[in-house]
Amino acid sequence: MKVFQIGAAGGVGRRLTQLLTARGDSVTGMHRGPAQGETVRKAGGTPVIGDLIADSVDDLAQKMRGHDAVVFTAGAHGTGMDKTTLIDGKGLEKAADAAAAAGVSRFILVSVFPDALRGGESSEGFEHYVKVKKTADVYLTRTDLDWLIVRPGTLLDTPGSGRVTAGPAVEYGDVHRDDVAAFIDAALHEPTLNRVILELTSGDTPVGDAAATLTAR
Repeated sequence: MKVFQIGAAGGVGRRLTQLLTARGDSVTGMHRGPAQGETVRKAGGTPVIGDLIADSVDDLAQKMRGHDAVVFTAGAHGTGMDKTTLIDGKGLEKAADAAAAAGVSRFILVSVFPDALRGGESSEGFEHYVKVKKTADVYLTRTDLDWLIVRPGTLLDTPGSGRVTAGPAVEYGDVHRDDVAAFIDAALHEPTLNRVILELTSGDTPVGDAAATLTAR
C-alpha cells in the first residue's frame, strides 16, 4: 500500500510511518521544514515538502496522485486560532478535495474526542480548536471519499500497551500515541472499515482485534 501522510513528522505521524514501513508499505510524508523532512526520513518515509496553507488543491492533488490512501494527522498545535482555522479546518477541506481530484478514495482523519477537557479549564483557543475540528469532520463526511474519522482521547507520549477501546461511542479517557498509530495502521488494512466515526481510548482489546471487530459489525 502507498500511503500519503499529512502531518508525518508529528507524534502520531512518525509512529505510523514506522509501523507502515515495517509491514512493507511505502509512505510519502508531507512536511513544511527541512528538520521535519529528516524526521520523516528517519521513520522510514519519503519526505515531500508541502503546506496546507500555501498549497492549492491542485498542488496537493499532484503530490497525492499514485497513492492508495491519505492519512491526515496535521494540526496547528497551539500556534494560534488563525492557524487552527487554516490548517485543522481549511487545510483538511483542501486535502479532502485534493484526494478526490487525485483519485485517492481512502482518507483517514485524526480528529478530537468531543469530551476533551470537558469539566476542566479550557481556553478560548481550545474551544475554537474543538469547533474547527467538528466542522472539518462534517465536511469530510459529506464527501464521496471512503473516509474514516478517528477521535482519540487525551494523547500520551509514554509507551503504549497495544490495547484499546474503540467504537462509535466510548467513555472519555487517555490513549497512547503509540496505540493511536497502531490502530490507524490496522484500520488502513481493513478496507471495509470506512464511512464511520470512531472514538479511541486505552483499553483491554488488542489493537488488531479492535479494528477487525469493528469491520465485522
